[in-house]
Amino acid sequence: MRLLDAALSVVRAKGYAAASVEELCQAAGVTKGAFFHHFRSKDALAVAAAEYWSETTGALFADAPYHAHDDPLARVLGYVDFRLELIRGAPEKFTCLVGTMVQEVFQTSPAIRAACEASITGHAAHLEADIAEAMRRHRVSGTWNAKSLALHTQAVLQGAFILAKATGDPDAARDSVGHLRRYIAQLFNRPATKERST
Repeated sequence: MRLLDAALSVVRAKGYAAASVEELCQAAGVTKGAFFHHFRSKDALAVAAAEYWSETTGALFADAPYHAHDDPLARVLGYVDFRLELIRGAPEKFTCLVGTMVQEVFQTSPAIRAACEASITGHAAHLEADIAEAMRRHRVSGTWNAKSLALHTQAVLQGAFILAKATGDPDAARDSVGHLRRYIAQLFNRPATKERST
C-alpha cells in the first residue's frame, strides 16, 4: 500500500520515466528489497498503481454529492461541477495518474497502456449510464451517443490537465471544464446556468 501511494504521488509530480525505483522506495519508506519482494519491476508497480488509482478515485466519485439528483442530466452536469471543484492547488494534486502514465508509455508498455485504458474507460462508463438516462428522459438524440460523450468528457479533462501543466495555471484547466459544461448543456438544449466566478 505504501508503494502504491508513493507511486500516485511521485508519478503525478514527476512523470513515470522520471520516477526511479529508488525515489519510489524513499517516498514509501521501504527498501529496494521490499520493492522487488512485492513487484517484479517498475512496470508491474505501474499496472498495480493504475488499478489502485481506479479503486481510490472510484470511491471518491461514488460518494460525490451529484448522485443525489433525481434528474440524470443534473447528475451529469453535477459530475462536471464536481470535477471543477477538484481542480485546485498544484497540478500534481489534481491531475490524473493514468493520464500521465499513458502519455509516456502507450507505445512502450502494452501492460501499462491497457491498465490506463481500463481505468479511463471504466470511469467513463459510470458517467455513460447517467448520460444515456438523460437522453431518454429529455428526449435528446443525435449523431452522438452516451458512450461517445462520456469518453469526450475524459478527453477534455485529460487535455485540461495538460494545459494546467503546460501553463502552470489551474485556471487553464478550469476554463476548459467550464467549456465542457456549456457544451453538454447545449447538447441537451439547456442553458449553462452555472458559471465559474473569476
